[in-house]
Amino acid sequence: MSKAFTRESDSDDEELSLPPLPVGGKNYITPQGYAVLRTELFDLIDNERPRIVEIVHWAASNGDRSENGDYLYGKKRLREIDRRIRFLTKRLEIAEVTDPSAHYGKDQVFFGATVTYVDEASVERTVTILGIDEADSLKQQVTWVSPIARALLKAREGDVVKLVTPVGVHEVEVVEVRYPAPVAA
Repeated sequence: MSKAFTRESDSDDEELSLPPLPVGGKNYITPQGYAVLRTELFDLIDNERPRIVEIVHWAASNGDRSENGDYLYGKKRLREIDRRIRFLTKRLEIAEVTDPSAHYGKDQVFFGATVTYVDEASVERTVTILGIDEADSLKQQVTWVSPIARALLKAREGDVVKLVTPVGVHEVEVVEVRYPAPVAA
């Protein structure tokens, strides 16, 4: 069969699967997280995609496309960019921006809190509870749907909460709850 009629792997055209949201749940995100996603979306639309389209157009004008690396890789990159644009557009449409600074000075854990807790082994940890699209575990950030966040939500400083893990139930004590200070307008 001619190469012109073969299809590249199906994985190239699959949509990125959205991280799961709880049934009836919202896609909470901080104003900073929303701004980061929005900036990425507009950069892809306004800068990256037009640049790649220009490269593909130039490569296509060179003739034989079947062995033209710039054309083939450019088309692949365009598919990746279009997939990311669709993903970001969907996520921004369902995002519910929640400003954690509204809870500044409170000792109860809500979305956006930075919580210090101590586990049964007296190990102290600090995590910030953020949205699914913005949490980064390397920066001690957890999603609001993670087991530790669900255990901590609505607890107050001094409370002992039960954390359900695959190896059993553990108790953790909330030591400190902090929120970012409100930004003066």
